[in-house]
Amino acid sequence: MRMTLHTDYALRMLIYLATRRDGACTVNDVAGAYGLSRNHLLKVAQTLRDLGLVETTRGRAGGIRLARAPREIGVGALVRATEEEFSLAECMQAGGRACAISPACRLKGMLHEALGAFLSVLDKYTLADIVRDRASLGPLLGIDLAAA
Repeated sequence: MRMTLHTDYALRMLIYLATRRDGACTVNDVAGAYGLSRNHLLKVAQTLRDLGLVETTRGRAGGIRLARAPREIGVGALVRATEEEFSLAECMQAGGRACAISPACRLKGMLHEALGAFLSVLDKYTLADIVRDRASLGPLLGIDLAAA
């Protein structure tokens, strides 16, 4: 399984915000830290706001910040909320073409089991687990932790 860029960027934005911890920053800050598209990150910030994970403030002193503590943001829940579908094969898609061997094939069940295991592992972790080593993450993201 490969996550969409939207989910990948959502995780990266949350990691940046949890590493920074010093209040609001801008989407431009996040885009610059990772070398990502500002326009795509604006959509990600909107999704995260709609999910109640970040707060956004418009205007000159505006920006984005975490709306919850990192320990309250589950990685599995985030992936489920930001991924559009979890079809690992065409036969798993809603409205997908029927495979000639569907009546006798056991692959679909195995793939469902594998997807469940993937999400189960992610459910064990929170954003706090990802940013546990802020001292290493901060410099890589251009964040001055002494000021943060």
